[in-house]
Amino acid sequence: MFGYHIILRTPFFKAILEPDPLPLSDPHQWLPGALGQYFLAWEQAQLDGMLADIFGYNALQLGLPSVDLLQVNRMPLRLTVVRRLDDVEAERSTVIADDAALPFGAASLDLVVLAHVLEFAASPHSVLREIDRVLVAEGSVVICGFNPFSLWGWRRWLGTKKEWPWRGQYLSAPRVRDWLTLLGFEVQITRMGCFVPVVGSIKWLSRWKWLDRIGCRLWPMCGAVWIVHGIKRVKGVRLIQPNWREKRLTGKKLSAVARRLGDGPNTQKNEE
Repeated sequence: MFGYHIILRTPFFKAILEPDPLPLSDPHQWLPGALGQYFLAWEQAQLDGMLADIFGYNALQLGLPSVDLLQVNRMPLRLTVVRRLDDVEAERSTVIADDAALPFGAASLDLVVLAHVLEFAASPHSVLREIDRVLVAEGSVVICGFNPFSLWGWRRWLGTKKEWPWRGQYLSAPRVRDWLTLLGFEVQITRMGCFVPVVGSIKWLSRWKWLDRIGCRLWPMCGAVWIVHGIKRVKGVRLIQPNWREKRLTGKKLSAVARRLGDGPNTQKNEE
């Protein structure tokens, strides 16, 4: 018991276990902080590199409506789903809808970005099935989530779970990849990042930034945030057409009556 108190007094564990000063129930309140800006900078940089080369006509963003995660994408129609009328932003096209019941027709979207939606959804499977419904064949889904096997996941188990993002049910990247595979998606990219522990100041973030440099090489599966890119694959049906060429060749031959007449005595006299 004596050793337990000594460990908690070290700066490393004190920074991890130190509770937030105020309960933050909304991501809009958590993102402006030092840890939120660090998290958002890494995630936005990864998404910019992935979404810039995904082409189509219609793109949709679910989650983190206060941040334009589709800013580098070149699709003509880019929509953001919000839950409340207060979250509607005048500068962006928004749709008020539920994540598991989207007001779009089947096979109508080319890209869907799920930014930390599954870990806060009542039924993650329903959300993924809805994404599979609205995506066109060869459409892309990009999912961002928090890793339970990380320092941030540890903070979630040890601290309070009333504020965002610690109150979510964290899902691992391999688990989400298995769900996508069952729905017929082909996983293209999986990226992990944010190896810094949960700290509340810029000074502590700068002290632990060295973990980002070595984390990708030494323990890549322990990043606090993961991003998975999947493509919807649809098995095509090949239409078997009749071989019209063989029928045309058969039609050029003489009929049975003409062949019998050709084999008669007149033919033999002509040959003589």
